Amino acid sequence: MTDYYSVDVRNDQQFNFLLRENYIDKGFGDWEIRIGRQHVIWGEMVGLVFADVVSARDMREFILPEFNILRIPQWAARAEYFSDNFHGELLWIPAPTVDETGKPGSLLDGKSGTEFFPYAPLLLDYLNEVKPAAKLSNSNYGLRGSWLTKGLDLSAFYYRSMNVAPTFYQVSTPMGLTPVSYEARHDRIWQIGGTLAKDFGSVVLKGETIYTRGRRLPLTVLRPTQPDGVVEQNTLDWVASLDFSLPSETRINVQLFQSIISNRDHDVIPDRVESGYSFLVNGKLTPNLEAEILWLSSLNRTDWMVRPKLNWTFEKNWRLAFGVDVFYGPPTGYFGQYEAKDRVYTEIRRSF
Repeated sequence: MTDYYSVDVRNDQQFNFLLRENYIDKGFGDWEIRIGRQHVIWGEMVGLVFADVVSARDMREFILPEFNILRIPQWAARAEYFSDNFHGELLWIPAPTVDETGKPGSLLDGKSGTEFFPYAPLLLDYLNEVKPAAKLSNSNYGLRGSWLTKGLDLSAFYYRSMNVAPTFYQVSTPMGLTPVSYEARHDRIWQIGGTLAKDFGSVVLKGETIYTRGRRLPLTVLRPTQPDGVVEQNTLDWVASLDFSLPSETRINVQLFQSIISNRDHDVIPDRVESGYSFLVNGKLTPNLEAEILWLSSLNRTDWMVRPKLNWTFEKNWRLAFGVDVFYGPPTGYFGQYEAKDRVYTEIRRSF
């Protein structure tokens, strides 16, 4: 309706048509082969992504869309083995799909970029993103095994991949009034991790842990020894949650999560140990009206997001939603970087 956004943003987001999962299945005894564009979900928690390392994500609206919309399928070949209480997976992704981060603003015409662009200092210049070339050395592969024993659901995985999230490399040094130029690239990383789940009647315990090696983080200062402005940081992430099912179709979820940098460089933004928590309450006000509020916050600093929402199922397969997303924190915070992006929204959806 206005010329607030740059032409690149309008071309990128004004209209979207998505072909999501499109695959062929074939069974061979205890084996099942799936080839095509597919979701491979190795973990799922509330509000944030941890062990779901395979999926790319549409981050143009940050982590705000529901996960079934946020996730981008991969073109993959997957072999699954089923035997009693064991489930094994072998995965190969020959041409990886990476996160959709949108378009930055323009320094030349002062137009705004994508609302939730992940790296937004105004005096910087952004080059085109370098996405992984379609070649064998850039393919992703992994394996995962899961076991069900005494009511405990356990899994472990190894995954070698191009990082779906971009890292912003510095490609020029400021001279006078010349802005720094940054280029989004995708690092080669490997990850090992596992998940667990156990129900205790109306309470469900879940946990996920992931060790990542090879990911790079941007430095806050310019260093001659790091002309590209990034440094490799190895991280251990874990999350634990309790999910309570209460009378009157009410659900409460509490999560505690932490990210630990084993080789922290003193010039990166995150602390060596970053901790946080989340709190979700969801319940029915009437048979057709559902209310929900999600709170996510850091324990290291005042950095949080709150999301109250109403869902009205006014007809079968039709849903009308009203919600508010509020961010608060410092400009370098995970949520605080979007403090000026609070929003009120409505959404109508038909599912079939």
